[in-house]
Amino acid sequence: MRTSPRLAGTARVAFVSLLSLFMLAPMYILVINAFKDQQAILTSPFTIDLGSATTKYLADAWSNPDFSVPYGYAVTLLLVAAVNALSIGVCTSAAYVLARTPTRVFRLVLMFFVAGMFVPTQVILIPVIFVLRGLGLMGTLPGLILFLTATTIPFTLFVFVGFIRMLPRALDEAAAIDGAGAQYTLWRIIFPLMRPIVATVFILNALSVWNDFASPQVILGPGSDVYTVTTGVYAAVGAYSADYTKVFPTLLLAVIPILVLFVVLQRHVMSGLAAGSVKG
Repeated sequence: MRTSPRLAGTARVAFVSLLSLFMLAPMYILVINAFKDQQAILTSPFTIDLGSATTKYLADAWSNPDFSVPYGYAVTLLLVAAVNALSIGVCTSAAYVLARTPTRVFRLVLMFFVAGMFVPTQVILIPVIFVLRGLGLMGTLPGLILFLTATTIPFTLFVFVGFIRMLPRALDEAAAIDGAGAQYTLWRIIFPLMRPIVATVFILNALSVWNDFASPQVILGPGSDVYTVTTGVYAAVGAYSADYTKVFPTLLLAVIPILVLFVVLQRHVMSGLAAGSVKG
């Protein structure tokens, strides 16, 4: 028995709607509890009480003496900028070589890097601690930058290689006829054409770095003077209890900038992925 197109469309819409509601539930709980007192959070965490809602706890979280949200923003923005600069800079050259040299050895090299996409970050944190200690970078911002750069390289390289492979080789040949070298061809001809995919990778890497909690918490350490905005939740968690009037507002302040960034720039993400799928 064949299902009618209208019924199938209704079922898809219902499924997507339910899935969206399920995925938005944590954000809903976060937002409504950021404006409640401790008792209201514990007794009715899922209900909205506009009568007792207050921005006092958001203001307290912003001026928390144990954790500076503006400082956390600054450190996290520095991480996003440094990690993206290193990752995009390294992967652009590597992707060009891998894309333009389709030999078995280079395919294996690419697969080796792509395999890194399937390894959870938490699995390699302990070995990384020993490596960073040996280099004298444990508990430092440069050590965290290098580690986060390494975690973003597999995805960045994979996307760049796929995009460059879709660009016609005639561009390279025309540049070579005009006497241009490989470096000039890459940075003056190929890289400008990669702007859509570079913007996409930048945004997705920014989301990954901004939302990372485990890496800065472990590498920088819980008592470090250098911290990111996502680790600020520990300023409200004690050994035996948690002050939820600090936890929820701090988390909300942590996710607002990256949420706004994604909403504003999501069209660039979609256009970049679309350009990579039809280019050439």
